[in-house]
Amino acid sequence: MCLAVPAKIKEVKSQSAVVDFGGVSKEISLGILDGVKRGDYVLVHAGFAIGKVGKAEAEDTLKLLYELREVSKQDLR
Repeated sequence: MCLAVPAKIKEVKSQSAVVDFGGVSKEISLGILDGVKRGDYVLVHAGFAIGKVGKAEAEDTLKLLYELREVSKQDLR
């Protein structure tokens, strides 16, 4: 199973971009995705932007991932 995580583009370079994963910045490759600009949301898999996604969908997905993280911290015994 593969997981792509939405991230917001903070800065576009030549063939890469700096993205924000909910407060964590990382440089990713834009080698397989054209036409992104600052403020866009992209799906990131293995360090590559693989597709664009709308802001609402990205924020909903990130919210669910944060909720999952919080649930996984709880002692479920």
